[in-house]
Amino acid sequence: MNLLIITILLVVIELVYFKIADRFNIIDKPNERSSHKSVVLRGGGIIFLFGIWLYAAFNGLMYPWFIAGVTAIGVISFIDDVCSIPNKYRLMVQFASMLLMFQQLDILNLQSWWILLLALIFCVGIINAYNFMDGINGITGGYSIAVLIPLIYLNQKNEFVSPELLYVMLLSLLVFCFFNYRTKAKCFAGDVGAVSIAFALVFVLARLILQTGDLSYIVLLAVYGVDSILTIVHRIMLHENLGQAHRKHAYQIMANELKIPHVTVSSIYALLQLAISFGFILLPINHWLYMSVAIVLLCLGYVLFKRKYYHLHEAYLNSNK
Repeated sequence: MNLLIITILLVVIELVYFKIADRFNIIDKPNERSSHKSVVLRGGGIIFLFGIWLYAAFNGLMYPWFIAGVTAIGVISFIDDVCSIPNKYRLMVQFASMLLMFQQLDILNLQSWWILLLALIFCVGIINAYNFMDGINGITGGYSIAVLIPLIYLNQKNEFVSPELLYVMLLSLLVFCFFNYRTKAKCFAGDVGAVSIAFALVFVLARLILQTGDLSYIVLLAVYGVDSILTIVHRIMLHENLGQAHRKHAYQIMANELKIPHVTVSSIYALLQLAISFGFILLPINHWLYMSVAIVLLCLGYVLFKRKYYHLHEAYLNSNK
């Protein structure tokens, strides 16, 4: 009954937000990074933040530090959606929010400060990579569901986080996907959506890793991870300013230069991650070996794809000069 009520509230909240975004012109205008050509409402992913608040309202403050962290990082991201904020202020809030998450995870140990520092940088990096990967209809919602479903499956076998939190996250994603995972999206997630859901997924994944002691579960983010890291490497090789907008991710070339429908591209990423994740969970293979093979194959696929199709993006860049 609680989940039904939360679902109804999420739909109502999303529809009310559309009215507010339209009234105050909170929109996403196409730019050199965009894979869309029309103006679309921005910030529809704020529903992920509301979903976590509703979870706390119905189930109590089981994870108060996590709730505080996702609230801080979600609010600053929403403000950035409305009016651009300097990177240094966003990063300050992101690091502070991550420390709140670490407090919830009970890993703030000064004796291992260097591990804590590496984890802090790594987790903030994941959140920003997740945000940068948000660029076509359905990719943030679809991929997040693909990450969340294996976590729900694992949690049913050996509980490491509140099941209700996972179910509410899934409901939030499904409601958002109803408006975004389509040929003509009603809204985009915005920074508030991509960053909030990434923060929540990192929290859940961290609890799983800490309970099992198996860091190889990071493979549940392998597809995004390989695309993000190799695209950064590619841009460094091209001597580009990493702070500038671009359309060099593999999914962007698929959607823009190859003209593959957004929903199809998003589905490819989601299904590929699902296949990798459940192969990791179900196959009787050493986890580290499986993860290594999966990452190598993803890297190889990325490189071969870029070698075959990157010239199309170069032609696009030359046509705009």
